[in-house]
Amino acid sequence: MKRLAVLFLCALLAACASAPQSSPPPPLQLFNDELFGSPAKPAHAEDLFAMSDEMKRYVDVEMAYQLRSRGNQKGLLDALYNRQQLKLEYDSERTRTAIEAFDARTGNCLSLVIMTAAFAKYLGLPVSYQSVYTDETWTRNQDTYFASSHVNLTLGRRLFDSSSSSDSQRTWTIDFLPPDDLRGQRSRVVEENTIVAMYMNNRAVESLAAGQLEAAYSWARAAMERAPEFLSAYNTLGVLYLRRGHPAQAELALARVLAHDPVNTIAMANMVRVLSAQGRAEASRELAAKLARIDPEPPYHFFDLGQAAMRAGDYTAAHNWFAKEVARAPYQHEFHFWLAMAGYQLGDVAEARKHLTMALETSTTRSNQRLYSAKLDHLKQLGMQ
Repeated sequence: MKRLAVLFLCALLAACASAPQSSPPPPLQLFNDELFGSPAKPAHAEDLFAMSDEMKRYVDVEMAYQLRSRGNQKGLLDALYNRQQLKLEYDSERTRTAIEAFDARTGNCLSLVIMTAAFAKYLGLPVSYQSVYTDETWTRNQDTYFASSHVNLTLGRRLFDSSSSSDSQRTWTIDFLPPDDLRGQRSRVVEENTIVAMYMNNRAVESLAAGQLEAAYSWARAAMERAPEFLSAYNTLGVLYLRRGHPAQAELALARVLAHDPVNTIAMANMVRVLSAQGRAEASRELAAKLARIDPEPPYHFFDLGQAAMRAGDYTAAHNWFAKEVARAPYQHEFHFWLAMAGYQLGDVAEARKHLTMALETSTTRSNQRLYSAKLDHLKQLGMQ
C-alpha cells in the first residue's frame, strides 16, 4: 500500500468561490424504481461524518500533546498524518465513511477528506471543501469509463483561538497531491452537500463495477436528491439504465447532463451507446463524429491500439502505443503493466522490471498490488534481477 504524501498549504488555493445556490430537485420522470427493486441495504449517509468512541479517544488521548502544544489546527494535521502515528495509506478500492477510513487506516482522496472533516468538526474547527481542477484520472470497467476528480479541504480557526507570532495563518488547506501537481491549479468551493453527493455517487459507481445494480441505483438516486446540481450522478444513472437494458430512460438522464454541459465528453460517449442501443444509427454516428472532433484521442485510445497490436503479435507497435498512453497518464498502473508486458515480449527485461515496479507504485488497490508483486517475484525467480 502507498503511504500518503500529504501537502499542507498555508493558504487557500486560487479559488473561484460562489455563493451557495439552491437547485430544484431532479425531475421525478428520471427515476424508475420498479426497474431495480429494493437493494439489500438502503443508501444513506447520515453517519458519513460520525465519530466512533475509538476516534474520540484518539483525539482526547493520542492527539492531546499536539493539540496543547500546536493548537487545534496544526495539532490535528500533525497527529493525523505523522508517519509514526496513524500511518494512513491510500486505497481507491472503496469509498469509506469517516469511521471506516479510521478503522482501516486507508482511504481514497474523498474518504480521507471526510475523515479529516469529522475530526475537525469534533474539535470545533470550521471546515470548507474545494473541488480542484486537475487532469482527470480514468479507469475502465467493461465498456464503461470512470473519471476521478480531486477534492481537498480547508481548516479554519475557531473565533476564540489566539494567533501567535509564529503561527498567524488562519486557514490551512490539506491536500493529498504532490506540490508539483498542484502548482498553478485552480479550485472552487463546494458545499458539504456536494461532498456527500460525491460519496454517494462513488458508492454507486463501485456497486455498478461489482454488478450490484440495485444498490448502485439507490446510491445514484440519493446523490441526485442530495445535490441536484451534481451532474456526475445523472451520468451514473444513465449508465445504470443502459446496463439494465432501458436506453430510453438512460437518454433522459444523459440529456439532463448535456443540457447543462453540452461538451461533457463522458455523457456524450455514453449517449452514443444509448442512441445505438435504440437503433438510431445515424444519430449515434453524428454524435460520435462530434465527439471525435472535440476529443480525437480519448482516454484508452492508444491503450486499445496497443492491445490490438499485442493480439496480433506486433510487440514493437504495442510497445509504442502503450508508451504514448503512459506519457499522457503516468499514474495509471494498467498502462505501465502492459508496457512492461510488451517490453518483456521484446526481450527488454530491464524495462519490464521498471514498468512493473511503476505499476506497483501507482496502483491504488490491494488486489492490483498483489498481482504486480507476483509478476515481479516471477521475474526474480527466473533469475532476471
